[in-house]
Amino acid sequence: MAGRMVCAIALGIPVLASLAYLGLSGAPFVYIASNGLALVVALAATAFLRVRLSDRKCRILAVLLLLSLYVPLLTGPHVNGIARWLALGPVALHAGALALPALIVLAARDDDYAPPILLAALLAASLQPDAATGLAVMLAAVGLYNATRDWRLVPVAGIAFLASIIAGLRGELPAQPFVERVLVDLALQQPLAALGLGASLIAAFLLFAHALPAEMRVRHALAGSLFGFSLAATVSNYPSVLIGYGAAPIIGYGLALALADHTPSG
Repeated sequence: MAGRMVCAIALGIPVLASLAYLGLSGAPFVYIASNGLALVVALAATAFLRVRLSDRKCRILAVLLLLSLYVPLLTGPHVNGIARWLALGPVALHAGALALPALIVLAARDDDYAPPILLAALLAASLQPDAATGLAVMLAAVGLYNATRDWRLVPVAGIAFLASIIAGLRGELPAQPFVERVLVDLALQQPLAALGLGASLIAAFLLFAHALPAEMRVRHALAGSLFGFSLAATVSNYPSVLIGYGAAPIIGYGLALALADHTPSG
C-alpha cells in the first residue's frame, strides 16, 4: 500500500498543480477536463494494475511500444513534415510521451537489450522528428548508466544528444498556450506561480529517482526521462509534460509507474 501511495503522490503532485494552473490561468475547460480524466485513469493504473511478466513477454511488450512510436510516421497527422502524434478519433496523443515512459521501465530491466531498445526509440524520435523524446531517451540512458555502470549506455546517450539537436533544428512548431513552454511563459508573467509549478515538477522528479517501489535502475531511468521531456519544454517549443495540457504524458507515466511497481500484492 505504501508503494502505491508513493506512485500516486509522485504523479499527483505535478498534475494537480497543473490543474490549478490551468484553472487560474483561464485555460479552456476541455483542457482541465482532459487532464483531470487522464489523472483518474493514471491513478487507477497505479492503484489497481499490477504487471508481472516473464522476460519474453516484457520484450514482446517492448516491441509493441516501439512500434507505436513509428505508427505516426505512417498514419499522421503530418504538420509541416512532422509526425509525432497518435490519432485516436478526435484526439491526438503525443506518441513519445505516451509510450516512452513504460518502454524506459522495460529497457531498464533488460540487461541484454537496453541499449538497442533505447536506440530504436531514438530512431523513431529522429524520424518524426521529436527532440523532446530524443532528450528523454538521452537522460534515461544517463540515469540508467548511473545505476548500472553499463558502458554501452554512454554511446547511446551521446548519439541521443546529437540526434536531439538535429531533431530540434528540423522539428520545431509554434508554441501553443498552456501546452508548450509553460514554465518559461509563466515565469515572465507570474514568477511565483512559475516557481510553485516548477517545484511540483522537481518533487515528482525526486520521488521518481529516490522513492518509487522499484529498482534503482528503473527509478533513475524513469526520472531521467522526465528530466529530458522537461528540459525540451524549457529550451524549445515542446509539451510541458505533467504541468501543461496533455493527457498522453499523464497516462504514459501512470502506466509506467504501474509497470515499475514491485510492491508485493496482498
